[in-house]
Amino acid sequence: MTGARTLARGSGLRPDRTGIGLRAPHLAEVADGGAVPAWVEIHAENHMLSGPGAGQLDTVRRDRPVSVHGVGLSLGSAGGIDEAHLARLAALVARIEPVLVSEHLAWSVEGGHCWNDLLPVPRTREALDVVAANIQRVQERLRRPILIENPSSYMGFAHEEMGEGEMLAELVRRTGCGLLLDLNNVVVSAGNLGLDPVTEVMAMPLASVGEIHLAGHARVEVEGAVILIDDHGDRVGPAALDLLDLVRPWCGDAPVLLEWDSNLPEVDVLLDEAARIDRRLAASTGEARHAAG
Repeated sequence: MTGARTLARGSGLRPDRTGIGLRAPHLAEVADGGAVPAWVEIHAENHMLSGPGAGQLDTVRRDRPVSVHGVGLSLGSAGGIDEAHLARLAALVARIEPVLVSEHLAWSVEGGHCWNDLLPVPRTREALDVVAANIQRVQERLRRPILIENPSSYMGFAHEEMGEGEMLAELVRRTGCGLLLDLNNVVVSAGNLGLDPVTEVMAMPLASVGEIHLAGHARVEVEGAVILIDDHGDRVGPAALDLLDLVRPWCGDAPVLLEWDSNLPEVDVLLDEAARIDRRLAASTGEARHAAG
């Protein structure tokens, strides 16, 4: 078991209570106690600079567990981690002391240019070395293990040397990081690449899962073909919930988070969806106990 997963166990995050991604329109309501999620996750880049929401975030952290999820470290960049960005992340982590810190297996920065997207990392030995070195640099700076999220994919590379699960497992082995298992991304990637989502998720290093993400996605038809878009714009679909049932025996203590970023509803809708996932967690746990007994 990785240090990241051990941290999740001691964090106060309950495996039967789903957290929500906390976005700016809902920050004040959660800080004031008008909405009471079990725990929340913030995007690091939205809180790195001091602003009107800083005090509200401190209040949220005082009252409940907070996880920090980065979208801009660019762990796949061959030029290494941007030290100024890492310093801002380290300052945020030191200030709010989150229970978990995570980042995507992706890149978005090269040669001083930043793309507003999470671009895929080729699954090659060379890329593996780059990402492992960058993860180690981040963990040394933050003085804690981090979780790495499996990204959504829309096309494959022609000359890949390993599968996604194999690459993630090797990163865990080399760096001591954990896995943030995004089940919606598994569904999206498998649908777009013609793969079996069950086979893909079972190839992941499930013993190292420190957090699970769930979200909705969109279906878009392009020239007669259906493409799944990871837009976090709806309730969680049945395919991702089925995967949740499947992986719970291997990572049952990992906390579950609901992401909803586009078509953002009122916070009550998020809490209702989190409660629906909680009922699913309770049912799957009950079935597992019945089978074991």
